[in-house]
Amino acid sequence: MQSDCNQDEPLIELKGVSKSFGSNTILDKIDLTIYQGEALVIIGPSGTGKSTILRLIAGLLPLDEGEIYIKGEKRTGLIEDRGDAIGMSMVFQQAALFDSLSVAENVGFSLYENSQLSHAEIRQIVADKLEVVGLKGTGDRYPAELSGGMRKRVSFARAVISNPKDIKSKPEVILYDEPTAGLDPIASTIIEDLVRQLQGTCGTYIMVSHQESTIRRTADRVIFLYGGKIQWTGKIDEIDNTNNPLVRQFFSASTEGPIQVIEQVQ
Repeated sequence: MQSDCNQDEPLIELKGVSKSFGSNTILDKIDLTIYQGEALVIIGPSGTGKSTILRLIAGLLPLDEGEIYIKGEKRTGLIEDRGDAIGMSMVFQQAALFDSLSVAENVGFSLYENSQLSHAEIRQIVADKLEVVGLKGTGDRYPAELSGGMRKRVSFARAVISNPKDIKSKPEVILYDEPTAGLDPIASTIIEDLVRQLQGTCGTYIMVSHQESTIRRTADRVIFLYGGKIQWTGKIDEIDNTNNPLVRQFFSASTEGPIQVIEQVQ
């Protein structure tokens, strides 16, 4: 599904971005531009910095080198230091729900904490979002009572909730970290469809995924990250025709090729 949105102006730009943890360089002078309406999926072997890119874009981690621009405005510091020019939300791999709070309290948490809306108004907004993600009537339940797929959908509802009296609170970009990890194929399909549904008109998302079905069903553009660098970028329909050995090995699941296989010690 290619977007018809105007992609002339960059929405997010990473320029020469580097990040290390100790002596381990995860990202090495990455350049990446994301446009409005894009459905971008970041792929590559485990441990190559895909989730790190999301956290840098979200303003949850500091840069070691380089710059990040949001709608042409340079970000300084972390997200709590200064608001971005656009709303941004993140769906974490493990859903990251508060176990002690009900589903409704989890979804409405940001509004309870940061808005002047009445509890009745928030409850209605929460109910509407839960219905959008197919969880109507589950507000009184707790995360432990839900399946993995349902917990993921709760986290989606929380990611897209906003204050209707504050247009700036509406997220223009959603960051997904492995949204279908650990789910069975049917639950994965539900989540993949929901990702596209929530994109709406000119919405933008950046996703990290290992699952081939998720990559193929949710991506318009794909970037392959390995060795701290972007090694390949292309449209989703170019995956099967590329001669890039990294991409070919990744999708064939072969142990033979330029991607170094790290054996796990039991």
